[in-house]
Amino acid sequence: MDQNFVERMKKSLSDLKAEIIANLVASSEDFKEIVEGMDPKDMADVASDDIDRKMIEALGSQELKRLKLIDSALTRIQQGKYGLCVKCGKRIPQDRLDAIPYALMCIECKNAEERRNR
Repeated sequence: MDQNFVERMKKSLSDLKAEIIANLVASSEDFKEIVEGMDPKDMADVASDDIDRKMIEALGSQELKRLKLIDSALTRIQQGKYGLCVKCGKRIPQDRLDAIPYALMCIECKNAEERRNR
């Protein structure tokens, strides 16, 4: 794979990682403000606050998954395995990596996995 492309992807992945970490910190601070600002309320308001808290946690969970995928991609770059499908070993098209720099699989393997999970 072209070294310039790999370096560009490494920078993109590092930037994504920094952005996700910043978002998680901001979400955590938002969550702290929500909790600290809570006054004794009736049950409907408490339930609404609980839903807000769960949405923030879910966002954090999704972002943590992306963060792990990004770290995995950065490790694959260090190992010289970036851009290779973890299922079949074929090269992942550069267009796919441009769209999803932390992609683990080629389009064919990803489609097959999604069909199995339906």
